[in-house]
Amino acid sequence: MTRAAAQRLAYLLIFVTPALWGVNYLVARSAVDVTAPHALALGRWVLAGLLLTAFSWHELKAKRAAIRAEWRSLIVLGALGMWICGAFVYIGAHTTAASNIALIYAVSPVLIALYSTLALGERMGPAQAVGVALAFVGVLHVALKGHWPGLLTLSFTRGDIWIAVAAFAWTAYALILKGVPSSFGPLARLALTCWGGVVVLLPFTLIEAVWYLPTLLDARTLLYVVAVALFPGFGAYLAFSFMQRELGAARVGVVIYLGPLYSAALAWAVLGEPVHPYHLVGAVLILPGIFLATRAR
Repeated sequence: MTRAAAQRLAYLLIFVTPALWGVNYLVARSAVDVTAPHALALGRWVLAGLLLTAFSWHELKAKRAAIRAEWRSLIVLGALGMWICGAFVYIGAHTTAASNIALIYAVSPVLIALYSTLALGERMGPAQAVGVALAFVGVLHVALKGHWPGLLTLSFTRGDIWIAVAAFAWTAYALILKGVPSSFGPLARLALTCWGGVVVLLPFTLIEAVWYLPTLLDARTLLYVVAVALFPGFGAYLAFSFMQRELGAARVGVVIYLGPLYSAALAWAVLGEPVHPYHLVGAVLILPGIFLATRAR
């Protein structure tokens, strides 16, 4: 694939990836009383890891020595991206509202953009900065349901702490993924990161199953695991890795801002939840913001 074709694909994936992540939103809400958070995260990344390993086996086999050289960073990435950004979100979904999740996660792209500009040497022009700001305001508008005075009376729950930790972990994951060099391509590196996450998840899953919340192994649980493994796992994380390589961390971080719009559309289509005027106003702010933030300088 030529560089120009790769960049065109990366721009297309900006609008596809949030739809894949939206499946995570649906499952997190639906699986609260069915599947334990760590068990769901573990099943997600075991299945995604098997798929990624199958597709990248030749590269992994040819670069066995590099695995030993990079195992520490792979464990760190797995802990941040698969354990904290997986299980912690599912735990938080038990005791917090979707609007709070969107509100807290809205901080992550801003942090990614600032750090990428200051520490990773990525350049962000005025148009990109305006785009990030527009998209940020759009997400706040959706999260607040168009009622801005509500920003002064927000109430936070224990679940919000879990979500806040996950949001900062996602920031760190994105920056390490971009800032730490690797001998592997996006597919093989993500496969290894999945297994790093599985190593971290295993003991917590066992503790959860024995002393806290056992999971009923039935067809519904299997359906949830397959859904989060294929779409927000295999598909979304691979797309995010590819986009970061082609476009940079700061410009790709703003894809999170499409999440509330896609989640609202999925909730309307699957769960029958209504779409409100504040969703449309948010779209008017977010979509131009995404265009400005990601366009070529």
